[in-house]
Amino acid sequence: MSAPQDKPETTPELTPEAKAVLNRARKSFIISMGLLVVGLIAIGGALVYRASQSDSKAGSDYVIAALKIPAGGEVVSAVAADGRVTVTYKLGPLTSVRIFDGKSGEMIREVPVVSE
Repeated sequence: MSAPQDKPETTPELTPEAKAVLNRARKSFIISMGLLVVGLIAIGGALVYRASQSDSKAGSDYVIAALKIPAGGEVVSAVAADGRVTVTYKLGPLTSVRIFDGKSGEMIREVPVVSE
């Protein structure tokens, strides 16, 4: 008796139709991945752009270093909005609100707070 010969298993050859389907699938996959990468790069660029814009704009409205309130006054609150700084302070029994320009530091208006 002879020993069975070990034959390497061969994969069947693909038909031309199967090759065409695989090639279309590869092209579709490559196009989809390319669009995904381009989209991610665009989103990353937009995030970096927005972050750099908000940082430069945030400091441009307010450049004052100090605000003046009367000696002995206690600051209750301070709000910065629309290029102005509004400071509420208490001096003894009186409460007042001062509105300052955010760029020059000049006092625009002082409003006393009175009770009814």
